[in-house]
Amino acid sequence: MNFENKNILIIGASSGIGLSLAQSLIEAGANLYTASRTQPALEVPFEPFDAQSPTNSFLNILPEVLHGLVYCPGTINLKPANRLSMADFQNDLQINFLGLAYVFNAVLDKLKKSGNGNLITFSTVASKIGMPFHASIAASKGAVEAFTRSIASEYASQNIRANCIAPSLTDSSLAKSLLSTPEKREMSAKRHPLGRIGLPSEIAELAKYLLSDQASWITGQTFQIDGGLSSIKN
Repeated sequence: MNFENKNILIIGASSGIGLSLAQSLIEAGANLYTASRTQPALEVPFEPFDAQSPTNSFLNILPEVLHGLVYCPGTINLKPANRLSMADFQNDLQINFLGLAYVFNAVLDKLKKSGNGNLITFSTVASKIGMPFHASIAASKGAVEAFTRSIASEYASQNIRANCIAPSLTDSSLAKSLLSTPEKREMSAKRHPLGRIGLPSEIAELAKYLLSDQASWITGQTFQIDGGLSSIKN
């Protein structure tokens, strides 16, 4: 896949899936721009960004035309529903969804100018199947899925595509507390029909494909990439 002359903004490229995707896009020739709380170990334009209190200062590093926006920030806040405070719900909604809506609106004109703009968002397997202790994150990521479909519909006539990726647990810093011991890793792996935990690079490759011209007839979709967890039984 060739990304030469393609301008891509990744929100949250400092680790995990976002960093893996950033590295892959750079290798493919993309002009990459990043914004996150922590600067990634990449030699690309960077602007600090906090999804909890977003500002549009990242616009200062962007060109006039943007071909792709990838929004990677996420949360893992697992508690019984009756122990989730309103602040928990608000924090998950802010980081996962409201930050996304803010960034998308900020760069929409730049995406329109490309003639083939692209939005990639991230949900979770827990928004498709009921999972205990996931009420807050599943609700906020469900909003991401609905937003992505709505954007795909609203801007299809302007050739802007929007797709969402819904992974299960991946081996990233975000999931560090859930994979902190060999026993936890083994238990998590066994929950998946394929018997292992996903890798950030595997999720990133799907995102890269959806950003590419090869996926130019795909929009409004949520792709489950979860080792079979959402669709088959062990």
